[in-house]
Amino acid sequence: MKKKSGPVLFTVDTFQSPLGTLYLIFSGNALAEMEFNQPYDIDPPPPVCPEQISHSMKMQLGEYFKGRLKEFEQEVVFIRGTDFERSVWLALKEIPYGETRPYKWLAGRIGKPMAMRAVGRALSRNPLPIIMPCHRIIESDGSIGGYSGGIDIKRRLLDLEYYHTIGMQ
Repeated sequence: MKKKSGPVLFTVDTFQSPLGTLYLIFSGNALAEMEFNQPYDIDPPPPVCPEQISHSMKMQLGEYFKGRLKEFEQEVVFIRGTDFERSVWLALKEIPYGETRPYKWLAGRIGKPMAMRAVGRALSRNPLPIIMPCHRIIESDGSIGGYSGGIDIKRRLLDLEYYHTIGMQ
């Protein structure tokens, strides 16, 4: 992520998850991005986020990975994305934990039933994976589809949610 020179607007923290290191990028108190790979390529890198800002998000992630948190309460902010992309990302919050929906469902949900490919492109640009659960979108035939963090991570997230869901029944 390249930042313009001038005052620093972002802070960064990390969370050690079962999937590896997650990079949490905050704008003020709001989570702006979550990345599976180191997201910044500036010198010097953004400052480390103060613990009082990132603590809640890290606690929520810990509970999510233990299967005890189904919906995140962290304040988020979109610092990029078109109105269409943002509508796709926000609609993801309607998919319950442990369930999946096809791309076609998501396209219909945002009022663009023929825009499955555009929905797929928007999902590939999701700045907040896991929080805006794009891993819950699959192909119409039930196959897993793509994922910006990689198919292995998508499969692991789906398995994690599925097994925690059936364990609750």
